[in-house]
Amino acid sequence: MIYTVTFNPAIDYIVHTDGMKVGEVNRLSGEEIYFGGKGINVSFVLKELGIESEALGFVAGFTGDAIENGVLSKGIAADFVHLPEGFSRINVKIKSAEETELNGQGPKIPREAVDSLFEKLAKIRDGDTLVLAGSIPNTLPADMYEKILEHLKDRRLRVVVDATKDLLMNVLKYKPFLVKPNNFELGEIFGKELKTDEEIAGYAAKLKDMGAVNVLVSMAGDGALLLDENGKTHRCGVCKGTVRNSVGAGDSMVAGFIAGCEKNDYEYALKLGTAAGGATAFSEGLAKRDEIFGLLAEL
Repeated sequence: MIYTVTFNPAIDYIVHTDGMKVGEVNRLSGEEIYFGGKGINVSFVLKELGIESEALGFVAGFTGDAIENGVLSKGIAADFVHLPEGFSRINVKIKSAEETELNGQGPKIPREAVDSLFEKLAKIRDGDTLVLAGSIPNTLPADMYEKILEHLKDRRLRVVVDATKDLLMNVLKYKPFLVKPNNFELGEIFGKELKTDEEIAGYAAKLKDMGAVNVLVSMAGDGALLLDENGKTHRCGVCKGTVRNSVGAGDSMVAGFIAGCEKNDYEYALKLGTAAGGATAFSEGLAKRDEIFGLLAEL
């Protein structure tokens, strides 16, 4: 089974306006509502690819209930910790001539709720996959990823970590199955500006030397590069299309890669991940199955 953890899920309220004017009433030309958060996004796209998963994390209030119901309505299992106070965040994304985001803070997560999450993590068994994605809310310890992986260190898991800076570096000692920085994040980790495939592959190799089993580096319009567990470098170009959405493409790439690994073929996994990420970038919401496999055929 695949488990995804979303510490701070959200309702994304996306509004479109022809011309945003601050200080005035703005009429909308369109609006959409999505339930998300990085781990939940991974679960949604896995479902499109026919892969079952279970979503874990924290929800609160009426917005938390809506998020949980939204996940369940897609046929995805959910086992969230319900917080006693506050409400899950609403992120407002204004799409006009320029894109503006107003992201909520999210509820306070007490120690008792963290203990409840660890109880739910106890269900994870050898051979399962655990996806840890995104930042840590400021009401949780900064080493939350480490605490989870230390708690599960005696189990033979495939751990996927999509995070940046110290959050990523501090879990390499647990030998995660996959880490997914983008090229700018990879350079930031080592204080370098990476410009060529050779430079990117070289610093991806440093992450492998520090414990990562596979390193997937997304490079926006330049495609992606994978350094696999056997030391082989795979390169994939970018999908062709018009970018319409900046939310969830990286999570979709993670989902596609995980699904592709079912065939034990890293080159295929890289292509499926690239197609899934592209399909989300070219859509208003997260990628759909037909869109993903249409782009995969082009790759």
